[in-house]
Amino acid sequence: MPKPIDEKRAEHGLKRQVIAALRTIFDPELPVNIYDLGLIYDLDVDAAGRVELHMTLTAPGCPVAQSFPAQVEQTVAEVSGVTAAHVEIVWDPPWDQSRMSEAARLQLGLV
Repeated sequence: MPKPIDEKRAEHGLKRQVIAALRTIFDPELPVNIYDLGLIYDLDVDAAGRVELHMTLTAPGCPVAQSFPAQVEQTVAEVSGVTAAHVEIVWDPPWDQSRMSEAARLQLGLV
C-alpha cells in the first residue's frame, strides 16, 4: 500500500536534514566531511524517523574505527524528527577515491 504523500514528503525532508548533519562530521585524517567523502554507502529513513546507515572508513586500520560509528549515530540522533539512529560499518565494497563527490575532489586538489 503506497504511503500518503505527506509522509513521503516528511521522510524526504528528514533525509535531507540527516545528510546536512552528516556533512558536519569530518574524517579524522582528511579535511572533508564523511558524506562528500563517500563514506556513507546507504541511508534509509523510515516514516517513524528511524535512520539506518551503512558506512565505511577510508581504511580498516583507521584509528577511530571503534569510536567513529557512535559519533555518527549521536550526531544523526540529534536531528529533529529522528527517533532512532543505527550505524553499521561495512567494508565491502572497499572505499576508494571514486566515491568522493566533485566538491570533495576539488577540496583535496584531486581535480
